[in-house]
Amino acid sequence: MLDATDLAAIRLTLELAALSTAILLVLCTPLAWWLATTPSRWKAPIDAVVALPLVLPPTVLGFYLLVAMGPEGPIGRFTTALGLGTLPFTFAGLVVGSVIYSLPFVVQPLRQAFAAVGRRPLEVAATLRAGPWDSFFSVVLPLARPGFVTAAVLGFAHTVGEFGVVLMIGGNIPERTRVVSVQIYDHVEALEYAQAHWLAGGMVAFSFIVLLLLYSSRRLRPGWS
Repeated sequence: MLDATDLAAIRLTLELAALSTAILLVLCTPLAWWLATTPSRWKAPIDAVVALPLVLPPTVLGFYLLVAMGPEGPIGRFTTALGLGTLPFTFAGLVVGSVIYSLPFVVQPLRQAFAAVGRRPLEVAATLRAGPWDSFFSVVLPLARPGFVTAAVLGFAHTVGEFGVVLMIGGNIPERTRVVSVQIYDHVEALEYAQAHWLAGGMVAFSFIVLLLLYSSRRLRPGWS
């Protein structure tokens, strides 16, 4: 059965995933819109940077984030100058790492949704004297709602399953940085396989339910295969 440390890890994981997903949706909306509509020559390099977490080993990404957020890194110096201290081995550091690690899982669905909307609805809105911001919030966002649902689900689920990045940045501090994936690792190291099964089985069930709901909702929307 789950003990107090398991429940604390589950609570921390859900808080981390919820906060990271909310931040990702805010940051990725303008980025995905720009990628879906711009003819800029910088589009390909920015695309490659966004997709890097898909191909990099999580420990590599976590290592460079740890260096960048450390006392001698540019992010660490900036946060120290602001009086915030350094971010490694804190919940705030985990949030920063999770946002970067899950970035492509939110940007890509939003980008596809914006591309599917196309320019025709904007041109129609312009003929009705709607401004760019009014067109975006009144026309584009409602039409792209399925993409936002997919982006939120994938961003949340991917953050829940993180291991390498959170271990490198957050370490293994109970009730502060120890998430479910790290708790499972701890149980296995201690040969507590029964407790590891409870958490690992819960992760499998959670992932299956998330994907089942996602694909079921897509089946009800033929245009979003």
